[in-house]
Amino acid sequence: MIDADTTWQQACTALAGGDFETAFGVLDSALEEAMPAKARPRQPAQPTAARLCLYLGSLHALYGDAATEQLGTALSEARTLNPAATHDPLYLALNAELEARTRGPEAAPPTEAAREAADPVARFHALCALALAEQPQAALDIHLATGDLPPHLRWRLRSWQADCQEQLGHTEDAIHLYAEAAHLAGGLDRAVMLQEQAALLIQDGQPEVAKTVLDSARLLYGNKQAARANPAQAEDEGLNLATWHYLRAQALLQMDLPEAAFEMIGEADRLERLHGTPGYVVALLRGQILSHLGQQEKAIAAFEAALQLAEEGDRPYANHELGVALLDMDRPVEARDRLEIALNEPNYPYQPEVLADIAECDYRLGRMPEAQLAAEQALAQGAVIPASLVLGSVALDYFQLDEALEHYERVVREAAPDSRDWIIGHQMAADVMAQQGFPNPAAAVAHAQQALAHTHESDDWHGTLQDLLTRAQTLLGQQDGRMLN
Repeated sequence: MIDADTTWQQACTALAGGDFETAFGVLDSALEEAMPAKARPRQPAQPTAARLCLYLGSLHALYGDAATEQLGTALSEARTLNPAATHDPLYLALNAELEARTRGPEAAPPTEAAREAADPVARFHALCALALAEQPQAALDIHLATGDLPPHLRWRLRSWQADCQEQLGHTEDAIHLYAEAAHLAGGLDRAVMLQEQAALLIQDGQPEVAKTVLDSARLLYGNKQAARANPAQAEDEGLNLATWHYLRAQALLQMDLPEAAFEMIGEADRLERLHGTPGYVVALLRGQILSHLGQQEKAIAAFEAALQLAEEGDRPYANHELGVALLDMDRPVEARDRLEIALNEPNYPYQPEVLADIAECDYRLGRMPEAQLAAEQALAQGAVIPASLVLGSVALDYFQLDEALEHYERVVREAAPDSRDWIIGHQMAADVMAQQGFPNPAAAVAHAQQALAHTHESDDWHGTLQDLLTRAQTLLGQQDGRMLN
């Protein structure tokens, strides 16, 4: 006599070690034994066989979008074997997950019976369904502790919860949950969770911490001998390793190490081509790195390649990057064309920055009113730094020195210290103060000193700043002398 729950425990033991093949074998063998004989026409309900089908469905669901057909088949077989299975909380949760995978936010949410089921596996799949249907808070509201679940679902629970926190914009919470997921996972799964954590750390502006996390992930990858023994696993590992190199390149670029980043993105591209197909994000990052290296022609080629590889939702990112690269090459007409395409995508999250870049194009084309209008719109929408730089340039051209100084001082306040924009803000503020006749020499000295500390001697700005500093210090000394007298 087959017992479905005992069989499930046996399968979970295999799954705890990542052995999906054995787990499927255990469930398939039990299902074959529990199934009614084919020859008999009218069979009574087979609850044990139906339950085993649901457990198989739970396994298929872990493969995501790639196994929606298999999940649908498992649910259909469960219904056929036992019509009452449609009231089982696990069936309801799996069916809701299938709906969410195929219909997204339009899918009906899992029922209360699934969300509050005594069976923790049912609650797990209900949580997955809500996360997939873009209802992250509802998913997080499901009461489910890792200890309630079989080991193979514990790290996955934390991963789904991290995804939900990320959807809600709670980056720090998501980072901690991915760290927990990594702790609960093993082998390559742990490496993937560490990489998810690193990706959020990079997004959060913590590249050094991300690099440390990636160092830990790299140790979990196997050797070439193991890869030859299991080609399927080698392909998965190769693609995940490509992602590792991509993330490493991102972290290094954020740490202002573009040469090292370029080596990493080259290896990411090689692994991606070896184990899969070239990807949009790798081409896009290659272009960004080349831009930082000052190789704008090659950067444009990389961005154009990214545009060819991009899906519809990703194309605005590539067009935006391409526009900026063309602008850096002083090709404002072509740049503006690309930026207009990105601006016309209503769901593109960086529209204020695109507006600021369009304003820069108009400024370089001598279209001052258009540049000022676009920059003011960009400033109002939150692109404070790039918009302020354009507005400062326009004000200078109109010889509105007080207004120009206001814009450049805003850049200094808002930009990250030591960043390129922060340095430009100090340079321009010092220059404007010189044109004003140094009404506040102490402030001019401060701006010039900050700018000089970050300006190479070979830069044309270095001599200008040194001269400004000397003049401002002389005036400051004269003021001090008058005060002493």
